[in-house]
Amino acid sequence: MYRIINKVVVMVIFSGLAMCSLAQNRIDVQRPDAPELASYGQYAIGVKTVNIINPRQIDIISIDLAQPELADLPRYDRSLTLEVWYPAIKSSQGNTSLDVYLRDGKTEVSVIGKAIRDAKPIVNNKKYPLVLISHGYPGNRFLLSHLAENIASKGYVVVSIDHTDSTYRTQAAFGSTLVNRPLDQLFTLDQIAIMSKDNTSFLYHLVNPQNTALIGYSMGGYGAVIAAGGSVTQQAVDYSWGAPHNTLAIHQNLNKTNTSPDPRLKAVIAFAPWGMNVGVWNQTTLKGVKVPMLLVAGSVDDVSGYEKGVRAIWKGITSVDRTLLTFDNANHSAGAPMPAPEESYAYDEALGFNISEHYTDAVWDSVRMNNISQHFVTAWLEKYLKGNVEMDNYLNLEASSNDGIWSKDAEGQSNSDHTHWAGFKNRTAKGLKFEKLAKGE
Repeated sequence: MYRIINKVVVMVIFSGLAMCSLAQNRIDVQRPDAPELASYGQYAIGVKTVNIINPRQIDIISIDLAQPELADLPRYDRSLTLEVWYPAIKSSQGNTSLDVYLRDGKTEVSVIGKAIRDAKPIVNNKKYPLVLISHGYPGNRFLLSHLAENIASKGYVVVSIDHTDSTYRTQAAFGSTLVNRPLDQLFTLDQIAIMSKDNTSFLYHLVNPQNTALIGYSMGGYGAVIAAGGSVTQQAVDYSWGAPHNTLAIHQNLNKTNTSPDPRLKAVIAFAPWGMNVGVWNQTTLKGVKVPMLLVAGSVDDVSGYEKGVRAIWKGITSVDRTLLTFDNANHSAGAPMPAPEESYAYDEALGFNISEHYTDAVWDSVRMNNISQHFVTAWLEKYLKGNVEMDNYLNLEASSNDGIWSKDAEGQSNSDHTHWAGFKNRTAKGLKFEKLAKGE
């Protein structure tokens, strides 16, 4: 009898552990202290996988670096896998898990959200704004999946890109990422525009590509700055470790063309954009950025840099209104990656670090940062893609959250000296900065 009871107890314990394991891989967690706009929206969410091909692209990987300048560079058809989140019909039911590879490129795990695989898109006369998401190097289309489905629930079509040569499983020469990242972003926009007019596509009459935002993290942010009009410098073109045979020059002198930035691009959100710290742009080339931009950074980012990196970009894009959200004492993962799946808490000999470090921060809780990002991304998109003037209440803030004062009367109405950040519960707006510069400043 003792053995039987013990066996039952062990089974219950293991069952409980299995349930905990599943719960820890959720991407839709809302903490009790999540700011107001982080909450999910009114729409059910569907998710589909789509494949596109960009023909006759320069094959950076196949260029022979030992050869002198080539008259004809090698070409290939560049394939990209997209994950698309969209408003779905309310009665949708089905699988809500995503099968994703971890940073090691070998371990596949399941993460759980609210989006239902292949759910039927909502049918009405409304076309929803388009939001593109671009991951880091390396990364994949699921790295910001928590943000993607949150946005989609509020009435957007969200498309996240697997960038070839830049995912955990396809990571290759860095020069390919330097050249292709902004090209992938804008080609994806073109393809979604085509699908929106194709009556055989689930995106037919569902999405409005003329009203698009681009969200990029790290190298995705690098691409976003270029897509927004930020030409690269000659120094970047000449990197000995960068793109070979002058191939990065296609991203120079963008302000001299009538097609940059793409007029369909109405807003940009760049998390920890890489490049300024190594001279990809300068104060002259950054003036070409013409799309309102929200930048998000950790104040101790040792990959993209802060003062000479993200903050310098914020100061340099003087041709447009822009805002900088800073997580004090956060590093490169500030506000962007999904919570680390439980299976990532393992040391990888080949990488030389614990896989979870790719997702986590030494100071901030990932879910807390994700909720804050969801809040501000929502406000930015609502303002610039939907023209919601009420969002100014959440975007006109005391520069330092720590300086905000909570002062409300018995009925909950704000007193004249109330400067606590809008949308944040009392005592929860801490360790953050939200700084704004207007066009020309």
